[in-house]
Amino acid sequence: MAIAKNYLHDKTILLLLTSNLLLAFVSIALIILRLSNGGTGIYFVQRRANLGIEQYTQGGANTFIGFIVFSVLVVLVGFFLSIKAFKNQRTVSVTVLGLGILLLSCTIIVSNSLLAMH
Repeated sequence: MAIAKNYLHDKTILLLLTSNLLLAFVSIALIILRLSNGGTGIYFVQRRANLGIEQYTQGGANTFIGFIVFSVLVVLVGFFLSIKAFKNQRTVSVTVLGLGILLLSCTIIVSNSLLAMH
């Protein structure tokens, strides 16, 4: 897979790639720090408001490992899709990387809110 000649020279693309990598690193670091800080190993992994008293579902750390894998996949898939799209349309490439920032931000918010209930 050849990278377009101007792809790594575009300042907007580089800013968005850096933002994606930074948010993924922050997400992974926060999850690992919160997981290593807990003592019991049992976490709330779901909240269902319609279940009444039993609205929280408990689980292990494996659920939060999925958040780490998701963060890595968002960065990698966004990078490869933006390379493919840059050859034809630059705006599609920028949009893909921008949506990656949105996904990583939501990952940080959801994982931290679940880990805060520990």
